[in-house]
Amino acid sequence: MIDQGRRRKNEEARQKVRSRIQKRIDTENYEFIPAKKQIDYYDNDVAQRVAVYARVSTDNIQQTTSYELQKKYYEDFVVRHPNWTLVKIYADEGISGTSLAHQFNQMIADSRAGKIDMIITKSVSRFARNVVDCISMVRDLADLPHPVGVFFESECIFSLKDDSQMALSFQATMAQEES
Repeated sequence: MIDQGRRRKNEEARQKVRSRIQKRIDTENYEFIPAKKQIDYYDNDVAQRVAVYARVSTDNIQQTTSYELQKKYYEDFVVRHPNWTLVKIYADEGISGTSLAHQFNQMIADSRAGKIDMIITKSVSRFARNVVDCISMVRDLADLPHPVGVFFESECIFSLKDDSQMALSFQATMAQEES
């Protein structure tokens, strides 16, 4: 059995909780500041200028199929989003991910010039295989006056989401180990 003193304390605690929950807001002394909408890859309501980056690491004739299929797939992918405009497909063929390629550099320059809102690529390893290059490039793009996000489709990572940095670091490390 619970003694009367303990029962009274429990009831007082319940009343405190109820009074806090039922408290009215004084609208004269209250300012509502709505949360900023976080940029999200999945937000189809926002018009975005989209670039695609495709790359194969060798100039082996068998990889030509992969290269062409990547370009075709992402062209169709962008078309399926009505508020997206395809800026360009930047594609490097026969270039190792450990070195930055011509089309990749052009895409970054166009991003800095404000021509691109989002970059889509198949995976972290297609974007860069060096952890430092990958992370620093993604951060540089996010820090532009008009931030540019990178969506890594295979890993489902969008670089402008607050929780993407750890996953991106892990995947970039894995990509570097592969190379």
